[in-house]
Amino acid sequence: MTNSTTTAPTIGRGLLTAALATALALGAGPAAAAAPGDAGGWKGEGGLTLNAADNAKVDTYVDRTKEAERSITVDVRAAALASGAELVGFEHRLKSPDSLKRKVATSLKEHPEQNVQGVLARLSDAVRYTLQWQDAAYTDGVATASAVLSAWGNDNTKWSNTWGRSSGYKGLNTGWRAPRSGQLFEVQFHTPASKHAQEVTHLLYEEQRLPSTTPARKKELQARQDAMFAAVPVPQGADRLGPPVSPAAPLPALTH
Repeated sequence: MTNSTTTAPTIGRGLLTAALATALALGAGPAAAAAPGDAGGWKGEGGLTLNAADNAKVDTYVDRTKEAERSITVDVRAAALASGAELVGFEHRLKSPDSLKRKVATSLKEHPEQNVQGVLARLSDAVRYTLQWQDAAYTDGVATASAVLSAWGNDNTKWSNTWGRSSGYKGLNTGWRAPRSGQLFEVQFHTPASKHAQEVTHLLYEEQRLPSTTPARKKELQARQDAMFAAVPVPQGADRLGPPVSPAAPLPALTH
């Protein structure tokens, strides 16, 4: 693996406008159904709880996230169209309220010095997407898609490229902040093989992180995950992909 990075291409205004216009025509997709409000506090598995006040704050966050997702989705659709990507698992773009509450409650239990507002402010995957390309189109596709997102004013907050790892997870996980709502969201960039490996190893990872899993079993589970990801081909240049260079000024936003 070299130290050089693959830089994002220059994205023409015409391409961006055409992609965004098509995304707008498609729409953001049906809004995720709102879950009924919880009365009082929340209780989950493993003794996880939220009191009534914290539970209400998470519910408010969920409502804001659903509103922000609609305009974020238009930008992500435009990036997918401009780069020739398949938008995988679109129906799971919003983390469920119960999953969010479990994540918040876990964080508060592990770090009691935190408050719920601080935990919510750092959540990066309440809104999340996966873009996928065949191996031959992957590197150029990622560069184009990330450049489109940046050009529309989405700030890149995370760029975790693990294609060059000798073992473990292979893929590219990125974080962004939407320009209008300030909502954090995640975009994963995959090939069919890396996405399949992620899905197959997910249950192994979940078992591995349980407190009841023995050290010997954890080692076995890690070895199985490593073997699965070792079989994933690395697209040419994928390990050198770097974050997009922020434009001097974002393109003017169209009405979402």
